[in-house]
Amino acid sequence: MDLGLNGRTVIVTGATGGLGEPIARRFAAEGADVAITYHDAADAAAKLAADLGGRAFRFELGDPASARDLVEGVLAWTGRVDVLVNNAVRWGSAEPDHTGGFESAPDDLWLRVLRDNIEGAVALSRLVTPHMRESGWGRLVHVSSSIASHGMAGGEYYGAAKAALHGFNRSAAFSLGRSGDILTNVVSPGLTRTRANTHITDTLPTAYLDTIPLARLLTAEEIAAPVVFLASAANTGVTGQVISVDGGV
Repeated sequence: MDLGLNGRTVIVTGATGGLGEPIARRFAAEGADVAITYHDAADAAAKLAADLGGRAFRFELGDPASARDLVEGVLAWTGRVDVLVNNAVRWGSAEPDHTGGFESAPDDLWLRVLRDNIEGAVALSRLVTPHMRESGWGRLVHVSSSIASHGMAGGEYYGAAKAALHGFNRSAAFSLGRSGDILTNVVSPGLTRTRANTHITDTLPTAYLDTIPLARLLTAEEIAAPVVFLASAANTGVTGQVISVDGGV
């Protein structure tokens, strides 16, 4: 199937991560010019960009100035922004364990997780959509998490931010759809097998896998496929949706 992505410019945030790299590679395989963003992994981003014929840009999630620099840099590179994949996250699990429950998290911690994950994605979406409206074509895909719908102890603020992103996506679809062939969707993975989380996925009990209709975890490549389809010209009618890609949980 021709996905109509050849020559399109695609921004993939968090492209050096376990989900981001397969997403970026799949876009490049379709002939897209891929702008790869990273936070700390500059060497990995440079290598990936070289492999894909793309460009690497540092991006600080939740920093409006960084978002502006990213979009300006991409426009200086190709002169266009056709697709934005909001994949970068600020995940609170890297912070100290708060055994007293979610209410014991310090204000600066929970506010950062909440704000960066929703405000970072919305701010970047706001910056790219004027260019999509001008051209009459564009795609937004927001990578979310099943935590927003299923919940998880320790994921209260991350889940809240992702749920807010679902609401933004739904209303944005109405505005964008009136400006041309511009679609926005959320892809919501469950626990996914990536190169970065084998210490978790390789030790899962059988009882956990029994809760999944497919009786296995999906791979990062299986998440990348629907992300790229939703961001492509082959998708002509799916917008404003939250697509669960989790093996049927």
